[in-house]
Amino acid sequence: MLDLDILDTPAAAALALDPIKARLLAELSVPSSAAALAGRVGLTRQKVNYHLKALEEGKLVEQTEARHWGGITERLMVATARSYVVSPAALGPVGADPALNGDRLSASYLIALAARIVREVGALWRGARASDKRLATLSIDTTIRFASPTARAAFTTDLTEAVAVLAARYHDDTTPGGRPHRLVVAAYPAPPETERKTHADEL
Repeated sequence: MLDLDILDTPAAAALALDPIKARLLAELSVPSSAAALAGRVGLTRQKVNYHLKALEEGKLVEQTEARHWGGITERLMVATARSYVVSPAALGPVGADPALNGDRLSASYLIALAARIVREVGALWRGARASDKRLATLSIDTTIRFASPTARAAFTTDLTEAVAVLAARYHDDTTPGGRPHRLVVAAYPAPPETERKTHADEL
């Protein structure tokens, strides 16, 4: 089971967004049978089997074991991932694209940029898994509490200069076999729950 998987087709996204199927996926973080699931979600075994068949055809669940009781075979199913993200690729031409937004300081541009990351990294990761290879990535995630808008503006200037210096130092257009990597740096106000957690950690 993967920790996370990307849903990049309309069919897969529709399956995961269906309320009943989403509930079954959540229940299938551990292997379970249709009969056991029926008791937990309040559906008949026949209806659970119907939804499981659709999820299996969509490659969102898979069989882990088959138990035989007399002439009956009980299949244990499990979700293929603990969680899922819908890629903008599943939305086709209406999927978010930062190239369609010229205002790089807008929230809509940031959201479209994040969507592009999901789309591109999802496709690269799927290819890497198919080839049994690792995908080289780097993630930095932190929270900074600025004393004032002036301090935030100064940080933005310093960060921009630092990234520019590093990019100029390591960018190489001449070496054969070199591979370009995207670098995205973003900042936005932390949600209220993040601020509360940070304050609690300081106490």
